[in-house]
Amino acid sequence: MRVPRSTYRLQIRPAFDLAAARDVLDYLHDLGAHWVYLSPLLTAEAGSDHGYDVVDHAHVDPARGGDEAFAAFARAAHERGMGVLVDIVPNHMGVAVPAHNAWWADVLRHGRGSRHAAAFDVDWAAGGGRIRIPVLGDEEDPPLALEPPGRPTELVYYDHRFPLAPGTADDGAPPSVVHDRQHYELVSWRRADAELNYRRFFAVSTLAAIRVEDPEVFERSHAAILSWIRDGLADGLRVDHPDGLLDPGGYLDRLARETRGSYVIVEKILERGEDLPPFWATAGTTGYDALAELDRVFVDASGAEALEALDAELRGGRVAWEDLVHTTKRAVADGILRSEVLRLTREIVARPPAEQGLDGLDADVLADAVAEALACFPVYRSYLPVGSEHVEAALALAHARRPDLDRALAVVRAVLEDEEHPASRRFQQTSGMVMAKGVEDTAFYRYSVLASLTEVGGDPSEFSVSPQELARRQAARLAAFPHAMTTLSTHDTKRGEDTRARISVLAEIPARWRDVLGRLRELRPLGDGPFESILWQSVVGTWPASRERLHAYAEKAAREAGTSTRWTDPDPAFEERMHAAVDAAVDDPRVRGLLDAFVLEIAPAGWSNGLGAKLLQLVGPGVPDVYQGSELWETSLVDPDNRRPMDFAERREMLASLEHGALPPVDATGAAKLLLVSRALRLRRDRPELFTRLALLPVVGEAAPHAIAVDRGGAVAVATRLPLGLAARGGWGGTAVMLPAGAYLDALTGVRVQGGERALGTVLAHYPVALLVREQG
Repeated sequence: MRVPRSTYRLQIRPAFDLAAARDVLDYLHDLGAHWVYLSPLLTAEAGSDHGYDVVDHAHVDPARGGDEAFAAFARAAHERGMGVLVDIVPNHMGVAVPAHNAWWADVLRHGRGSRHAAAFDVDWAAGGGRIRIPVLGDEEDPPLALEPPGRPTELVYYDHRFPLAPGTADDGAPPSVVHDRQHYELVSWRRADAELNYRRFFAVSTLAAIRVEDPEVFERSHAAILSWIRDGLADGLRVDHPDGLLDPGGYLDRLARETRGSYVIVEKILERGEDLPPFWATAGTTGYDALAELDRVFVDASGAEALEALDAELRGGRVAWEDLVHTTKRAVADGILRSEVLRLTREIVARPPAEQGLDGLDADVLADAVAEALACFPVYRSYLPVGSEHVEAALALAHARRPDLDRALAVVRAVLEDEEHPASRRFQQTSGMVMAKGVEDTAFYRYSVLASLTEVGGDPSEFSVSPQELARRQAARLAAFPHAMTTLSTHDTKRGEDTRARISVLAEIPARWRDVLGRLRELRPLGDGPFESILWQSVVGTWPASRERLHAYAEKAAREAGTSTRWTDPDPAFEERMHAAVDAAVDDPRVRGLLDAFVLEIAPAGWSNGLGAKLLQLVGPGVPDVYQGSELWETSLVDPDNRRPMDFAERREMLASLEHGALPPVDATGAAKLLLVSRALRLRRDRPELFTRLALLPVVGEAAPHAIAVDRGGAVAVATRLPLGLAARGGWGGTAVMLPAGAYLDALTGVRVQGGERALGTVLAHYPVALLVREQG
């Protein structure tokens, strides 16, 4: 198996296709990237910028360049000694436009008789033999039409077009009658939450789940993907959302067989303390677990109490993270994913556990118990029989919270303990949906203690991590999954790595932040304290930012939080105040002046945090990924902001200037970060023998808590922690790092350092980080 030493993620889209990607390969090679990591390539919905809405598994998307462009890209990468890693989407397909998806269109046309019917996870009985499609508005008499006139082939509702079953429109019947003859039923979008009868990707009705557990579906959906591996175009795969699959372990086993053990990583979110199943045929996760740990080593633990008190004041009382999560997950189970809860309930009713029975148990009560078990589930999912302890923990908590449901929960327990029961298997697919929507897409937008903690893969109840604890966790990852990916930014992160790095500075100055936030709220009150805190933390983290970016973020964050406005029920008055606050950040001299002054005050500390986290990620265990553009400061916000086009010409020019120019300062240009990324990536690629161990080096002296030093076997990373506190104590003083014997060259500055006890004031004289490389000979 070929294994990357590092990767660089590119978002391939119509505006940056495979030909454009090929044009930046020389730059990426010069930067030091070992493999190039591509977003999904298969044909997606027209206009899709992300590619996760695949409509045709047979070909590379023509809008992204097509099959020939991918082959040319792969050849060019391999000629430069670079591997190719491709993101794949086995869980679902895009179904927004039936005409674009031949499988879906055939199922709509022929119903259960379609040769593709088995590909989709449809509860036909629940829909009376029809698929419910939630596209209608609130009209009493929807304006349906048949087109073309004379010999119609489509049922039309505004811009939506659906195929007609053969022979159903031959008699000249009106559109409403023809509609009633179809294998699908067009229903109001408001009915989707509770009445949909096909499994979706989370709550996105235009992404229909497919059943790759069916061998034929696997073969048809993976033919092109496997040909990439077989023909030497792709060297590895990244599997999107494996937790949505019926049997992720079985899927990975088959993928390993078909790819002859090629490098495969999985987008798996691990909760704190949870391990990736060690029997899975994968090199590891995509790195959100590493992200959470690396971030927290740069958060000042002493700021927790003051920031938690501020959060309590803003919301009118303290709330435990666990209670907030239960509230939001339960709301999701009762709301946007109610249809999944009801489907589970139907499967239990259809096959009740023999030892329990359902005599006298109302279906609504049973559904209540299912929803409660989902809300109490402590991780994304189990893989029974592995993970039975999570089932036990969820049910114990559910019984404690809802003793009135004891009997119904006993039925749920009996079902879940039978790993072959259809509802037991489906529960495992569903619990991850509830977790993702309830936590990442809701609770993260309500918890305002420190916004850098509410990141994918993170547990906000863990405020900070010590260098010793980071080393322990990294050692465990190195032992179990040495080739797992690590990351700091992705196309799915809520905030870019350097946005978070600046926000984390607030933990060092909670009193100062209280004052700044208080003044901002006085100037532009919204009436939602926790959201105001999240909004202004995010603005501070990304500042300066355009009006358009901030408006888009504010609207998405507020509607995801769902406390003052919602996607399905916007509050015009609140949103008017919110957008006025964003405008004030740009236009009002009082607000803008406050932001400018505060960011000027904390930006250097944020840059220090950002450089430190990047160094530890690039040098640390695993395969470090650099998300597109993040070799400079990555100050993005949530998607689509984090998927913006990158200016590679600017980066290429800056990289070239670093080769012969003076050392760049740590400033807003990000040149110092580019220096760090390029030197670290080149070292990983060209000197793998320097990365053979993991040892936390002692730091001694009065400022020891402000540094972390790690030896990887000849490459030593030294980084500053809590820089404001360090400055307040007057600097490093006599604090020193204990280096292994030998002579070292700082890859960033070219300064030589001898092993032994070395003063940090010398080692970190130019930058807040150092990358010391043991010299040969």
